[in-house]
Amino acid sequence: MLSFLMRNCFLICSNCFLNCWLKLFSYLYSSRRHGCPSNRLSIMTKFVLIAALGAIASVSAAGPAAVNLGKAGNYAILSKAGISTVPTSVITGDIGVSPIDSTAITGFSLAEDFNNASSTSTQVIGSVYAANYLGGTTPADLTVTIGDMEVAYTDAAGRTPQEKNTVKVSTDLGGKTLGPGLYTVWGSVDISIDCTINGSSTDTWIFQMSGNLKMAANKRITLIGGALASNIFWQVAGFVEVEVGADMEGILLVKTKAVFKTGSSLNGRILAQTAVTLDSTTVTQPPQPHLGRILAQTADILV
Repeated sequence: MLSFLMRNCFLICSNCFLNCWLKLFSYLYSSRRHGCPSNRLSIMTKFVLIAALGAIASVSAAGPAAVNLGKAGNYAILSKAGISTVPTSVITGDIGVSPIDSTAITGFSLAEDFNNASSTSTQVIGSVYAANYLGGTTPADLTVTIGDMEVAYTDAAGRTPQEKNTVKVSTDLGGKTLGPGLYTVWGSVDISIDCTINGSSTDTWIFQMSGNLKMAANKRITLIGGALASNIFWQVAGFVEVEVGADMEGILLVKTKAVFKTGSSLNGRILAQTAVTLDSTTVTQPPQPHLGRILAQTADILV
């Protein structure tokens, strides 16, 4: 079975590669579930698989495994306690609240759709969802989505520092250039001046902190080398506060509130377990992670 899949991976056209790769991954995953872990595969088979995946991806992913957001990854902003804005904010992507209802979404002048499944706002390029929108499967979907958000937070918070991918850093990231890795801070993190995140489109960053995340006014995070906001995760046990005119990057997994002040912006997602407060803020959800990251992580399970 394995040799058949490998032959076809190289013979079919490149447009069919993803489907073939998924079949291969499914086979490997199934084998591991049924008592055939990857370390029982022959050394030659492992070598061929890793070489094939590496050649096709043409990348080497650095940093920890990405955090799986589940259905929460479909939202630009998600909150359990409410989302408010001082107009005019610009949000690209869906927003949602649960278990709180739509009365906790304020400042958006919502217009409910005809089937009571969602609403729209001139400040949202996407749809607005709430637990009291009873049309379709919205309440059930939001329950699952909020659960996925909480699981993602727990995953990010529970990553164990390892020497090979952990970076020791002070609590002020201002002025630093940050390569891929797991950053753990016991306390709060400040971004007092501009900082840079440097890496490829398949690299990953996880920032763990037991306190708050604060970004000073008019400061920015710059991504270089192909780094993607979708691969940057900020696990914040306290609150997030982005000051006036500051530009933030990445996925915010926040235990409490997130506050974005006048003219601030985020290329990423706000996934907060209490309230989100915006003031003429721009939030743009990033594209999904590069396929090469998935391929590289698949190769990792074989070694």
